[in-house]
Amino acid sequence: MAERGRKPGFDAQLREHRGIVLKVASLYARSVEDRNDLAQEIYVQLWRSFERYDPTRAKFSTWLYRIALNVAISHLRRSSDAWSGRLEPLEAHHLETIGNAPENEPDERLSALYTLIGQLDALNRALILLYLEDRSYAEIAEILGISETNVATKIGRIKQKLRGRMTSVAATGG
Repeated sequence: MAERGRKPGFDAQLREHRGIVLKVASLYARSVEDRNDLAQEIYVQLWRSFERYDPTRAKFSTWLYRIALNVAISHLRRSSDAWSGRLEPLEAHHLETIGNAPENEPDERLSALYTLIGQLDALNRALILLYLEDRSYAEIAEILGISETNVATKIGRIKQKLRGRMTSVAATGG
């Protein structure tokens, strides 16, 4: 019966933060069907874990990110053979689910950046997603279970790698 009493709180919180699940699924799944399946898998794990959620220890969005990213990364690892060489880089049409960039103003550099982000490994993709969402290093560390120093170091390296790749893309014209 405790499950029933908590369900309304869960539903309301999930409705408010639904975009997080969709963003994570968009980053870690190739096709629309795969994204829907991954989102469903995330929802199921969130429901199963909700009883253990402690609002005094973490914000709901932080807890949700942690669950969603863990499910997505596990999903990616489980299906790594099937995904090998078939990951779809992020492109302009993904911007709607990842950020608030208007679709009617395609920017080649932004498109190239999201393509490069899509080529990062699972952890680095999660780091950059959270960074681009203006999450603090402390919150990113809490979500991913790594130290703030590690977050800062990894984000610095990712930015340097992306900057280098963007320079290469610009130099070659594509």
